[in-house]
Amino acid sequence: MAKKSIADVDVAGKAVLMRVDFNVPLDDQSQITDDRRITEALPSIKSVLDRGGRVILMSHLGRPEGKDPAEDAKYSLKPVAERLGQLLTTPVHFATDTVGDDAKAKAAALKDKEVLILENVRFNKGEKKGDSDYAGVLAGFGDIYCNDAFGTCHRTEGSMVAVPNAMPGKPKVCGFLVEKEIKFLSEAIANPQRPFVAIVGGKKVSDKINVIQNLLALCDKVLIGGAMAYTFSLAQGGKTGKSLVEKDKLELAKELIQQGGSKLMLPVDTHCGDDFKGTCKKMVVSAGEIPDDYEGFDIGPKTIEAYSAVIKSAKTVVWNGPMGVFEMPPFDAGTRAVADAIVASGSTSIIGGGDSAAAIQEFGLADKVTHVSTGGGASLEMLEGKKFVAVELLDDK
Repeated sequence: MAKKSIADVDVAGKAVLMRVDFNVPLDDQSQITDDRRITEALPSIKSVLDRGGRVILMSHLGRPEGKDPAEDAKYSLKPVAERLGQLLTTPVHFATDTVGDDAKAKAAALKDKEVLILENVRFNKGEKKGDSDYAGVLAGFGDIYCNDAFGTCHRTEGSMVAVPNAMPGKPKVCGFLVEKEIKFLSEAIANPQRPFVAIVGGKKVSDKINVIQNLLALCDKVLIGGAMAYTFSLAQGGKTGKSLVEKDKLELAKELIQQGGSKLMLPVDTHCGDDFKGTCKKMVVSAGEIPDDYEGFDIGPKTIEAYSAVIKSAKTVVWNGPMGVFEMPPFDAGTRAVADAIVASGSTSIIGGGDSAAAIQEFGLADKVTHVSTGGGASLEMLEGKKFVAVELLDDK
């Protein structure tokens, strides 16, 4: 699956049309609250600039509906352009449209070692439709196409697929971020050092059925946590109180238990409370024995001990989904213990985006694991073993 990267092509005097994932969180004043997605793209951008090329950046931000211009305005990439300008020592220009007159004029005027950010691609209906006229205009801006937007690699939107397809004969490569994600999420899983342990948490079994099934075929152990554990518990005839369960997925849970056998580890105890707040009445009960007026919020101490022992013995760990309500102490204990055990294991550790990435960042451990994925949905689909059209179309090494 090795693809050519931006380092493999000559960019001097050329325009690199780069799809990035600048879908950053903004507050009510349109201030960026976390710029990690911008800083993650800097190595690819700087590689082009340092070698005498120029960069035209495409990204989406949020989910503009196209019904109310005033409402959609909050999804403008202008604050991102300003932040990128602060991070780089080179001029960063901003186009007020994507394929309109401003974008065309600024793309044509762009000098080597400069950057242009186009307005939110989702402001244009052609992005969702993969419209050929829209894709053709964007394709005309670049001599080289570069995909460094792992967070949207599982999608087939215009800037991910139609644009590179409209650039026949031109190099189509991945950026360093996508290269790294592919390396860890596909290659490390294809040839893992063993024991290979997967930890799967989160709210719903239905969100992660395919991930669990795929990992059961690949891993030595699959540890289950989060609210999805209560659906498994109910499927085994346990009492789950007010816990979040998917009653329509009980048969599926039974099938996964049967398929997993000794590989599948479920919580043996639960930390529960009578209200959704850290100050509620709490108790630890055996799995399947949650009182009617209580709700499960975390794995219990015996489960923490058992899971930690398995994780610490691992050589490869994949983690996707928290063990409980990690944002609300004391129900963060299970997720913290898992994170600590991963670090203590010294294993090749891959944290699969979303809430797991948020947790590892919050605990200050992101620099102590091997790889934290930037794409929640994309990392899930890669763990399922899916192929991505947006990656497959890039040039092979």
